[in-house]
Amino acid sequence: MKLAIMQPYFLPYIGYFQLIRSADQLVLYDNIEYTKKGWINRNRMLQHDREAILSLPLKSDSDYLHIVQRQLAASFDRSKLLRQIEAAYRRAPWLGETWPLVQRIIEHPDNNLFAYLHHSIRAICQHLEIATPIVISSSVPIDHSLKGADKVVALCHALGASDYINSIGGQQLYDKQAFLAQQLSLHFIRTRPIEYAQFGATFLPWLSILDVLMFNGKAQLMSHMIDAYDLI
Repeated sequence: MKLAIMQPYFLPYIGYFQLIRSADQLVLYDNIEYTKKGWINRNRMLQHDREAILSLPLKSDSDYLHIVQRQLAASFDRSKLLRQIEAAYRRAPWLGETWPLVQRIIEHPDNNLFAYLHHSIRAICQHLEIATPIVISSSVPIDHSLKGADKVVALCHALGASDYINSIGGQQLYDKQAFLAQQLSLHFIRTRPIEYAQFGATFLPWLSILDVLMFNGKAQLMSHMIDAYDLI
């Protein structure tokens, strides 16, 4: 069984969903610390032919809380965020097909950060017909005080995995021989370069999955892009 383990991210880029698709099961971390300036509560979209940041405002709280302990700010205006996305993509060819998904994600009423992100990831997977089961990390019976590779190995063993698939950035963190010593095969997923027409300006890569859907639609994404990766 091939296992992937990830933090939840807000409307992540296509490589995130390639990782989910490549695995037989995904563990989604809820009980690790929220990290500032990452992609947990923000992402990038195209606005006026430039990169713009989409973000979820958070309630002020301790920097040491787990993701599942963080809350969206009371000031979070879902309608305003929807208007921002609609204004950015109003001329995109697949806005009509993608918009119900966007509304379902942004209008989700839960103010818990993890619950909100978990819902969005499941909604996108459902839209893309990615059926990989998602397991919440805190539900797996391991020692959750473990860190780094030790925690990954414990999750793999607890769930009966034979292979662990990580994003390409994990090459700096994890060693294949160390995983083999734990009876696990380690693979890294590398997204191939993907380029498509946006609004006629210079192509901006690695934006949110919403950008891919707005300019390509579900059918094109699933037939030509979702499997554009290599396991190394």
